[in-house]
Amino acid sequence: MANRKINILGIEVRTKEVNNQSYICITDIAKAGRRGEPRFAINNYLNRKNTVEYIGLWEQLNNSNFNVVGFDNIRTEVGSNNYTISFKDWIGDTNAIGVQSTAGRYGGTFVHIDIGLHFTSWFDVEFNLYFIKEFQRLKSDEFKRLGQPFDVSRLMSKGTFPLLTEGIKDSIPGKIRGTKKEGLYFASEVDMINTIVFGMTAREWKKTNPEANPGENMRDYASAKELIILTVIQGLDERLRKWGCDKDQRFDLLVDAKKDWYTILQNKKTIQDLEKRINKQRKLK
Repeated sequence: MANRKINILGIEVRTKEVNNQSYICITDIAKAGRRGEPRFAINNYLNRKNTVEYIGLWEQLNNSNFNVVGFDNIRTEVGSNNYTISFKDWIGDTNAIGVQSTAGRYGGTFVHIDIGLHFTSWFDVEFNLYFIKEFQRLKSDEFKRLGQPFDVSRLMSKGTFPLLTEGIKDSIPGKIRGTKKEGLYFASEVDMINTIVFGMTAREWKKTNPEANPGENMRDYASAKELIILTVIQGLDERLRKWGCDKDQRFDLLVDAKKDWYTILQNKKTIQDLEKRINKQRKLK
């Protein structure tokens, strides 16, 4: 996918790799629309509360340097008749990494594939479907070329996101829902899970691993055991919330569970084989 174009319904869309992550140019996509200038369509997309909440959530999950205060300020204002924001403003105010916006003849707005799929689903449902199929085909070609599943560790990590995000959103107290404190509540819950599984928060990990690429976090370097435990921990945490356990109770129970599962998985041959597979894949990146 590195710095190439893909053709969707006759539309050429630029793609590029940024720190081993796929980004697509939504400016190219917007040129094919019926909403006038591409920048108008892109601005219309960004100036929706649903969009800001989605890409803000993505940043909180993937960017340890994300400015949550700046995000809360934008989320409070977006949707008002006298307020507009551009992606350039978004990047400057929040230190976002999911979007890259450059001017000039060969510039445009590139977004991480997760955000790109969200944009195409808003922009054109038919285009979104064909885009997914083409992207899957390209990734399938990469599988064959590499001889290994594409980034096993990243796929395992992404599979746990719905449990984490939906469970936390459902448990946000009503008195802070929709306020600036909602983002802080979410970040605190994510920090708890990271501390239990990895022994530190995403911000602490970033400080101790300054050589890591922007957008990478502890999940990109986690062992097979840690990734499996992360998946199970998040599922159990969601259950404990529904059973009425407070945060202190959940923390103690999850720490005990993590210790038990780590011991069980320590010497399993299947886990060791998966570990070798992940390490081999990382060397190919």
